[in-house]
Amino acid sequence: MDFITYIIDFILHIDQHLVEIINNFGIWTYIILFLIVFIETGLVVFPFLPGDSLLFAAGALSVLDGSILHIVPLVITLWLAAVIGDSVNYQIGKKIGTSIPEDSWFGKLINKEKMEKAEAFFNKHGGKTIFIARFMPFIRTFAPFVAGASRMNYRYFLNYNILGATVWVLLCTLAGYFFGNFPIVKDNFSLVVIGIIVVSVIPMVVSFIKSKMDKKNAD
Repeated sequence: MDFITYIIDFILHIDQHLVEIINNFGIWTYIILFLIVFIETGLVVFPFLPGDSLLFAAGALSVLDGSILHIVPLVITLWLAAVIGDSVNYQIGKKIGTSIPEDSWFGKLINKEKMEKAEAFFNKHGGKTIFIARFMPFIRTFAPFVAGASRMNYRYFLNYNILGATVWVLLCTLAGYFFGNFPIVKDNFSLVVIGIIVVSVIPMVVSFIKSKMDKKNAD
Protein backbone atom coordinates (compact mmCIF):
# COMPACT_ATOMS: atom_id res chain seq x y z
CA MET A 1 0.00 0.00 0.00
CA ASP A 2 2.87 2.36 0.83
CA PHE A 3 4.39 1.60 -2.58
CA ILE A 4 1.14 2.51 -4.37
CA THR A 5 0.90 5.72 -2.35
CA TYR A 6 4.48 6.58 -3.29
CA ILE A 7 3.82 5.93 -7.01
CA ILE A 8 0.73 8.16 -6.94
CA ASP A 9 2.67 10.89 -5.12
CA PHE A 10 5.57 10.53 -7.57
CA ILE A 11 3.25 10.96 -10.56
CA LEU A 12 1.27 13.88 -9.13
CA HIS A 13 4.37 15.73 -7.90
CA ILE A 14 6.73 14.52 -10.58
CA ASP A 15 8.35 17.93 -11.00
CA GLN A 16 9.46 17.97 -7.36
CA HIS A 17 10.72 14.39 -7.47
CA LEU A 18 12.55 15.03 -10.72
CA VAL A 19 14.30 18.02 -9.16
CA GLU A 20 15.39 15.75 -6.29
CA ILE A 21 16.71 13.19 -8.77
CA ILE A 22 18.65 15.89 -10.65
CA ASN A 23 20.13 17.27 -7.41
CA ASN A 24 21.13 13.82 -6.17
CA PHE A 25 22.35 12.17 -9.37
CA GLY A 26 23.40 15.01 -11.70
CA ILE A 27 24.29 13.82 -15.19
CA TRP A 28 23.12 10.30 -14.27
CA THR A 29 19.58 11.69 -14.43
CA TYR A 30 19.62 10.96 -18.15
CA ILE A 31 20.20 7.26 -17.39
CA ILE A 32 17.42 7.27 -14.78
CA LEU A 33 14.98 8.88 -17.20
CA PHE A 34 16.00 6.37 -19.88
CA LEU A 35 15.36 3.47 -17.49
CA ILE A 36 11.95 4.76 -16.36
CA VAL A 37 10.69 5.20 -19.93
CA PHE A 38 12.30 1.94 -21.06
CA ILE A 39 10.69 -0.04 -18.22
CA GLU A 40 7.30 1.65 -18.68
CA THR A 41 7.23 0.82 -22.39
CA GLY A 42 9.33 -2.35 -22.40
CA LEU A 43 8.08 -4.46 -19.50
CA VAL A 44 4.40 -5.28 -19.61
CA VAL A 45 4.14 -5.62 -15.80
CA PHE A 46 5.05 -1.95 -15.19
CA PRO A 47 2.29 0.04 -16.92
CA PHE A 48 1.78 2.29 -13.89
CA LEU A 49 5.08 4.17 -14.24
CA PRO A 50 4.77 7.81 -15.40
CA GLY A 51 5.06 8.43 -19.11
CA ASP A 52 3.49 11.59 -20.55
CA SER A 53 3.85 13.56 -17.32
CA LEU A 54 7.50 12.53 -16.93
CA LEU A 55 8.34 13.77 -20.43
CA PHE A 56 6.46 17.02 -19.83
CA ALA A 57 8.20 17.66 -16.50
CA ALA A 58 11.64 16.83 -17.92
CA GLY A 59 11.03 19.22 -20.81
CA ALA A 60 9.98 21.97 -18.40
CA LEU A 61 13.06 21.51 -16.21
CA SER A 62 15.40 21.59 -19.21
CA VAL A 63 14.57 25.30 -19.66
CA LEU A 64 15.86 26.33 -16.23
CA ASP A 65 19.22 28.10 -16.02
CA GLY A 66 21.93 25.78 -14.74
CA SER A 67 19.81 22.65 -15.24
CA ILE A 68 21.73 19.48 -16.03
CA LEU A 69 19.01 18.63 -18.54
CA HIS A 70 19.22 20.06 -22.06
CA ILE A 71 16.43 19.62 -24.56
CA VAL A 72 18.36 17.99 -27.44
CA PRO A 73 20.12 15.20 -25.47
CA LEU A 74 16.94 14.83 -23.40
CA VAL A 75 14.80 14.20 -26.48
CA ILE A 76 17.39 11.76 -27.89
CA THR A 77 17.57 9.86 -24.58
CA LEU A 78 13.81 9.57 -24.20
CA TRP A 79 13.33 8.67 -27.86
CA LEU A 80 15.88 5.85 -27.65
CA ALA A 81 14.24 4.55 -24.47
CA ALA A 82 10.80 4.57 -26.10
CA VAL A 83 11.91 2.82 -29.31
CA ILE A 84 14.08 0.23 -27.57
CA GLY A 85 11.44 -0.35 -24.89
CA ASP A 86 8.69 -1.15 -27.40
CA SER A 87 11.06 -3.37 -29.39
CA VAL A 88 12.04 -5.37 -26.29
CA ASN A 89 8.37 -5.66 -25.30
CA TYR A 90 7.57 -6.95 -28.78
CA GLN A 91 10.33 -9.58 -28.56
CA ILE A 92 9.16 -10.68 -25.10
CA GLY A 93 5.62 -11.05 -26.44
CA LYS A 94 6.89 -13.02 -29.43
CA LYS A 95 9.00 -15.26 -27.18
CA ILE A 96 6.57 -16.07 -24.37
CA GLY A 97 3.20 -14.64 -25.42
CA THR A 98 1.81 -17.94 -26.68
CA SER A 99 3.46 -20.10 -24.01
CA ILE A 100 1.90 -18.48 -20.94
CA PRO A 101 -0.19 -21.04 -18.98
CA GLU A 102 -3.86 -20.35 -19.68
CA ASP A 103 -4.80 -20.93 -16.03
CA SER A 104 -2.41 -18.19 -14.82
CA TRP A 105 -3.67 -14.66 -14.14
CA PHE A 106 -1.79 -13.40 -17.19
CA GLY A 107 -2.83 -16.33 -19.32
CA LYS A 108 -6.47 -15.38 -18.78
CA LEU A 109 -5.68 -12.06 -20.42
CA ILE A 110 -3.52 -13.57 -23.17
CA ASN A 111 -4.95 -16.86 -24.43
CA LYS A 112 -4.89 -18.58 -27.82
CA GLU A 113 -8.29 -17.35 -28.95
CA LYS A 114 -7.48 -13.74 -28.03
CA MET A 115 -4.11 -14.04 -29.72
CA GLU A 116 -5.76 -15.13 -32.95
CA LYS A 117 -8.14 -12.17 -32.74
CA ALA A 118 -5.24 -9.86 -31.87
CA GLU A 119 -3.25 -11.15 -34.85
CA ALA A 120 -6.16 -10.45 -37.20
CA PHE A 121 -6.65 -7.02 -35.66
CA PHE A 122 -2.98 -6.07 -35.90
CA ASN A 123 -2.79 -7.31 -39.50
CA LYS A 124 -5.66 -4.96 -40.34
CA HIS A 125 -5.01 -1.99 -38.04
CA GLY A 126 -1.56 -2.74 -36.61
CA GLY A 127 0.24 0.43 -37.59
CA LYS A 128 -2.47 2.73 -36.27
CA THR A 129 -2.74 0.68 -33.08
CA ILE A 130 0.96 0.92 -32.26
CA PHE A 131 1.02 4.63 -33.06
CA ILE A 132 -2.12 5.58 -31.10
CA ALA A 133 -1.13 3.37 -28.15
CA ARG A 134 1.83 5.68 -27.51
CA PHE A 135 -0.57 8.28 -26.17
CA MET A 136 -2.61 5.94 -23.97
CA PRO A 137 -1.35 4.96 -20.48
CA PHE A 138 -1.38 1.18 -19.80
CA ILE A 139 -2.30 0.46 -23.45
CA ARG A 140 1.11 1.90 -24.38
CA THR A 141 2.77 -0.87 -22.34
CA PHE A 142 0.45 -3.67 -23.43
CA ALA A 143 0.22 -3.07 -27.21
CA PRO A 144 3.82 -4.04 -28.18
CA PHE A 145 3.59 -7.26 -26.16
CA VAL A 146 0.37 -8.28 -27.92
CA ALA A 147 1.87 -7.28 -31.29
CA GLY A 148 4.80 -9.63 -30.67
CA ALA A 149 2.66 -12.44 -29.28
CA SER A 150 0.35 -12.25 -32.30
CA ARG A 151 3.36 -12.41 -34.67
CA MET A 152 2.86 -8.99 -36.23
CA ASN A 153 5.53 -8.39 -38.89
CA TYR A 154 8.46 -6.82 -37.02
CA ARG A 155 9.59 -4.47 -39.79
CA TYR A 156 6.03 -3.16 -40.06
CA PHE A 157 5.89 -2.84 -36.26
CA LEU A 158 9.24 -1.05 -36.10
CA ASN A 159 8.18 1.62 -38.60
CA TYR A 160 5.20 2.62 -36.47
CA ASN A 161 7.19 2.15 -33.28
CA ILE A 162 9.70 4.77 -34.47
CA LEU A 163 6.97 7.09 -35.78
CA GLY A 164 4.95 6.85 -32.57
CA ALA A 165 7.99 7.34 -30.34
CA THR A 166 9.11 10.37 -32.33
CA VAL A 167 5.75 12.15 -32.16
CA TRP A 168 5.14 11.18 -28.51
CA VAL A 169 8.53 12.30 -27.21
CA LEU A 170 8.61 15.53 -29.22
CA LEU A 171 5.04 16.48 -28.35
CA CYS A 172 5.34 15.87 -24.60
CA THR A 173 8.86 17.22 -24.02
CA LEU A 174 8.44 20.29 -26.23
CA ALA A 175 5.09 21.04 -24.58
CA GLY A 176 6.92 21.08 -21.24
CA TYR A 177 9.82 23.05 -22.74
CA PHE A 178 7.60 25.83 -24.13
CA PHE A 179 4.74 25.89 -21.63
CA GLY A 180 5.94 24.14 -18.46
CA ASN A 181 7.42 27.27 -16.89
CA PHE A 182 4.46 29.57 -17.40
CA PRO A 183 3.53 30.84 -13.90
CA ILE A 184 0.02 29.37 -14.09
CA VAL A 185 1.48 25.96 -15.02
CA LYS A 186 4.26 26.04 -12.40
CA ASP A 187 1.82 27.05 -9.65
CA ASN A 188 -0.66 24.32 -10.56
CA PHE A 189 1.62 21.55 -11.76
CA SER A 190 -0.34 18.78 -10.02
CA LEU A 191 -3.50 19.87 -11.84
CA VAL A 192 -1.57 19.96 -15.11
CA VAL A 193 -0.35 16.39 -14.52
CA ILE A 194 -3.91 15.25 -13.81
CA GLY A 195 -5.01 17.02 -16.98
CA ILE A 196 -2.30 15.23 -18.98
CA ILE A 197 -3.43 11.88 -17.57
CA VAL A 198 -7.10 12.61 -18.33
CA VAL A 199 -6.34 13.71 -21.90
CA SER A 200 -4.18 10.61 -22.40
CA VAL A 201 -6.97 8.31 -21.22
CA ILE A 202 -9.69 9.90 -23.42
CA PRO A 203 -8.87 7.80 -26.55
CA MET A 204 -9.03 4.62 -24.44
CA VAL A 205 -12.43 5.63 -22.97
CA VAL A 206 -13.81 6.56 -26.41
CA SER A 207 -12.59 3.24 -27.83
CA PHE A 208 -14.21 1.32 -24.94
CA ILE A 209 -17.55 3.13 -25.32
CA LYS A 210 -17.48 2.63 -29.10
CA SER A 211 -16.79 -1.10 -28.74
CA LYS A 212 -19.67 -1.43 -26.25
CA MET A 213 -22.02 0.43 -28.58
CA ASP A 214 -20.95 -1.67 -31.57
CA LYS A 215 -21.52 -4.86 -29.57
CA LYS A 216 -24.93 -3.64 -28.45
CA ASN A 217 -25.91 -2.78 -32.03
CA ALA A 218 -24.67 -6.17 -33.22
CA ASP A 219 -26.78 -7.92 -30.57
